[in-house]
Amino acid sequence: MRITGLTTYLVDTSQWRNFVFVKVTTDEGIHGWGEATVEGKEKTVEQAIHELARYLAGRDPSQIEQHWQTMYRGAFWVGGPILNSAISAVEHALWDIKGKALGVPVWELLGGKMRDRVRAYANAWFFGAKTPADFARCAEATVKLGYTALKWDPFGSAGLFIDNGQRRLAIECVRDVRSAVGPDIDLCIEVHGRLSPANAIGIAHELQQYGIFFYEEPVPPENIDALALVARSVPVPVATGERLYTKWGFKDVLEKQAAAVIQPDICHDGGILETRKIAAMAEVYYVGVAPHNPNGPVATAATVQVDACTPNFLIQEYAICDDALKAASVREQIEIKDGYFVVPDRPGLGVDLDEEALKRFPYRP
Repeated sequence: MRITGLTTYLVDTSQWRNFVFVKVTTDEGIHGWGEATVEGKEKTVEQAIHELARYLAGRDPSQIEQHWQTMYRGAFWVGGPILNSAISAVEHALWDIKGKALGVPVWELLGGKMRDRVRAYANAWFFGAKTPADFARCAEATVKLGYTALKWDPFGSAGLFIDNGQRRLAIECVRDVRSAVGPDIDLCIEVHGRLSPANAIGIAHELQQYGIFFYEEPVPPENIDALALVARSVPVPVATGERLYTKWGFKDVLEKQAAAVIQPDICHDGGILETRKIAAMAEVYYVGVAPHNPNGPVATAATVQVDACTPNFLIQEYAICDDALKAASVREQIEIKDGYFVVPDRPGLGVDLDEEALKRFPYRP
């Protein structure tokens, strides 16, 4: 089997991003899908994917590790979100092709599944919410859909040195959501790397009383020592990883014990096998894996494949939006029931996209 073509699709979600999908075709009629969604840099990553196409043309799609090493190591300028996202998307598609060719789901090729369903936490459930009471109402409605964990950023436009008014409003938001959903729903607090270490530490102590499941990216991602300081100083689990790339990006986080939970993003970290390798590194440190995924249906399907066979898997992010797009363009969807993904048995990634439907949602800057 040989790779014959590569097509990209930039798809408007009518939210805050465009999905970036790639379809890899072969001379045996088997195709695979990948995803490289990078918010605000969709055109850039699309071009990077097409640059990789020159190398891939005519090659055997089954040699996934060899292609990954060549695409990554063959570039003098290694790393970063653009190249790694382009590689990740191609890698997803190659696994999809391999699974379809062998008639098995990707999890079967990664050692077999450990679980039949994957716990999800809801993100993007709060559109339109502005006040703590608004967030509380949205949270209550989301729990009624069956989700047992929620994530959101209560910090508004706060920066490194959050003022007292913003700080008070954030704490009130978490308080009101906890009151609305009760004690059994897990609350994941997203910070988007906004805070200084001192502020992150102080706020974590205030949040402790609300039973926080994890405290995500409390400080900017560039300085792992600052994150380690926070992790040592707070009474809640620290999570990070969405802006780290490949196994090398996670090395210092794990060695410095800077997080209790890591969040590799399968669209950016190097792909399916790289995510599995990162998870194995974390297993040595007894660190949980909660993959980052505010992305589209291909990334979700790829991540669920890894979740199914990862011993230290904790929970999976899922953006509960884009329903119109998903309904129109996804031929085979990953079922989600009572807040859990049902691990699919279909060959490959377990999803397929309708190309004509994708064209009805053209890229929007």
